Amino acid sequence: MSITTKQTLIAFAVGLACTSGFAAQAEGSTATSASAESPHHYGFGTNVGPEELKQFVSPLPDGRGLPKGSGTVMQGEKLYTQQCLACHGANLEGGIGDRLIGGRGTLAAKSGPPVKTVESYWPYSTTLFDYIKRAMPFTSPNSLSNDEVYALTAYILYKANIVPQDANMNQDTLAKVKMPNRDGFKPADR
Repeated sequence: MSITTKQTLIAFAVGLACTSGFAAQAEGSTATSASAESPHHYGFGTNVGPEELKQFVSPLPDGRGLPKGSGTVMQGEKLYTQQCLACHGANLEGGIGDRLIGGRGTLAAKSGPPVKTVESYWPYSTTLFDYIKRAMPFTSPNSLSNDEVYALTAYILYKANIVPQDANMNQDTLAKVKMPNRDGFKPADR
């Protein structure tokens, strides 16, 4: 082992010992270092409350965990033009960002590559909500309100011919949407 590697390992071990309070205990003294006095000195182990966690939404396929809110196709169209069009194209055909619609039946087709879109690949509508909420828009993820995410979800589902133009998506209606390829996936045999 080289001297540089040994020095790196020693520095890592010392840093680890200091942050966990082991250094003070190893010397036989009581906890006197800053990290030993405060286990939260580096932010590890702090308690996280509901307010910090509410930004993380991960609904189940049946809709449990979806937040309150609602949005219409027409509201979603306006938001899509403002927030999504530059990456996903005027007709949701893709560009810088992924294509969002089309491709039905291409996952099981024996010819040609599969086209992975909301229509062809995503088995649950709640997954679309979850992804938009956490990851979009690309330049400022998790910045959309729940109402905006419901509206965008409604618009994308409408453009994919999954819901009608007068659809209003909310925590009750979204989970009831049957996606085109819902039955195209087999559960893992566990």
